[in-house]
Amino acid sequence: MEQLTIKALYDLNETIAKDIFEGVTYPWEVLPKIGAFIMELGSKLPEDEYIKQGDNVWISKSAKVAPTAYINGPVIIDHEADVRHCAFVRGNAIIGKNTVVGNSTELKNVILFNRVQVPHYNYVGDSILGYRAHMGAGSITSNVKSDKTLTVIKTPEGQIETGMKKVGAMLGDYVEIGCGSVMNPGVIVGRQASIYPLSMVRGYVPENSIYKKCGEVVEKY
Repeated sequence: MEQLTIKALYDLNETIAKDIFEGVTYPWEVLPKIGAFIMELGSKLPEDEYIKQGDNVWISKSAKVAPTAYINGPVIIDHEADVRHCAFVRGNAIIGKNTVVGNSTELKNVILFNRVQVPHYNYVGDSILGYRAHMGAGSITSNVKSDKTLTVIKTPEGQIETGMKKVGAMLGDYVEIGCGSVMNPGVIVGRQASIYPLSMVRGYVPENSIYKKCGEVVEKY
């Protein structure tokens, strides 16, 4: 399904992780590769622009990281990013330029493109958030099904097997997620789509649409 491809969802010029997507069709296919990719890329980052801290944590000299934030590698924090108080970065995370990781937000195995905002009480796991994607306060990505079976991507044209138990959300560029919403495992949200607050989202949300509730999705324009 063309709408679910990397090309349809993301501007790859807006991430330091561009090369991880080479030769890949769907975004969730890169999830198992994030950790190794960070290790390889981090070792090549210019020392005059990035500081290596501890084991496999590379932080841009222009980034801001609060003293109460916990950063566990492998991690790359790019230029002008803002990692705020009590953020919990568990590892395998690429945090893009000018991205905000806020108070009590938890990240695990993620790629956040440039200018992403996850600023208040968010959980983002096994997910990819496109350029300028924003998750409102308390919104989360659920990355494991309650029955612990493998995640399936559900689309109008049928199901796509991922072969993975842990798959969170793939949010396209400029996506807006309303406060308190839950993205169920394997959710795909197209570019410039908006999700109403307190929504429980499954499957695929088309680009340029507004998700009001299950069964009520309208075009923006």
